[in-house]
Amino acid sequence: MNSPILQLLVLAGIAIFLILRLKNVLGTREGFEKKPVQMAPEKSDRRREFEVIEGGPDLDITDNVAEGSAAAEALAQMKRVEPSFNVTEFLGGARGAYEMILIGFERGDLADIKPFLSDDVYQSFAQVIEAREAQGLKVESEFVGIREMALVDAEFEDNLAEISVKFVGELTSVVRDSAGEIVEGKPNEIKRQKDVWTFARKMGSDDPNWQLVATGE
Repeated sequence: MNSPILQLLVLAGIAIFLILRLKNVLGTREGFEKKPVQMAPEKSDRRREFEVIEGGPDLDITDNVAEGSAAAEALAQMKRVEPSFNVTEFLGGARGAYEMILIGFERGDLADIKPFLSDDVYQSFAQVIEAREAQGLKVESEFVGIREMALVDAEFEDNLAEISVKFVGELTSVVRDSAGEIVEGKPNEIKRQKDVWTFARKMGSDDPNWQLVATGE
């Protein structure tokens, strides 16, 4: 066999070997490969979708109160004054505040929760706790969880926001007398606590904390 022909066969064998190796590493490509620049129209589509959503109802509001209601308008005004305000995030904070304040009151420890109470609510809680202590009563409570929670009303005037939230909490609670005897409740019995609490805050202020300004059922 001539030397040139032998060289061609060797080169052909090497080429086939390299092709097979590339297939194993890169996989098999079929059809036309779109260039990365083809992604640009998709970004435009997402921008148009966002603009449609932005021009429609604010789901952060309408997921919690009826569209067009006085409460929905109040929440919208809060957002106009303070664009960073978010109803869903507020409700998450209210959930945590409910547990913290409820247990603080039940156990007669108001020191940690005082910043989150208006003066009127603080005085009301303190009077109840003082009356219990005067009778030698002590409450032992454990928070189980929140069974139901809903935003029931919202008002906005002169940048003062007020939002009322309904809670149905679950907890265990017993009242003991000065001798340690249980006079009310059962240690392992879960009871439901129903409340409607109103939180208030001056929108646009540097203080991010909401305060509990009213309680009811």
